[in-house]
Amino acid sequence: MFTLLRPAFVMLVLFTIATGLIYPLAVTAIVQAIFPKQANGSLIEVDGQLVGSELIGQSFNDPRYFWGRPSATSPFPYSAAASSGSNLGPTNPVLGETILERIQALQLADPGNTQTIPVDLVTASGSGLDPHISLAAALYQIPRIVRERGISEERLNALVDDHTKGRQLGILGEPRVNVLLLNLALDGIK
Repeated sequence: MFTLLRPAFVMLVLFTIATGLIYPLAVTAIVQAIFPKQANGSLIEVDGQLVGSELIGQSFNDPRYFWGRPSATSPFPYSAAASSGSNLGPTNPVLGETILERIQALQLADPGNTQTIPVDLVTASGSGLDPHISLAAALYQIPRIVRERGISEERLNALVDDHTKGRQLGILGEPRVNVLLLNLALDGIK
């Protein structure tokens, strides 16, 4: 029996070392060498101060800023430790009530805005951490920010255009805007 168990045990130890130690260390070293910013979380620093990550959304509710997509994570919004959607189906009345509350908050913040509210401003993403909004969602918010900051609409449109990323590989997804990067640029306007 020992003759059968010995090779199995040796293989267990070898594969544990290879796949549990050598492989992860090699991949980490390669990624750190080729993509160090992405491997370390795409962190953003301003004046030596960490302000966030390009990959994880943040809560903005000041009317002077662009607002991101709502988060369904708990116990607090945009919790990277609790990435998940709301798991509310389309027939769940709680989902309808939540969306209605979000619509009312947007209308309250900008009562003169009669544009159609983009869906990504009232629904959470599947991860609850999405740092991007659609171009339509950014453009929808421009009148409010123009009023709150006294910036010209043309200047704000140009800022949104500068921060709009196109489709991935030219065909995948939709144009999108990173809310944190856009708001940081917005703070840089004098």
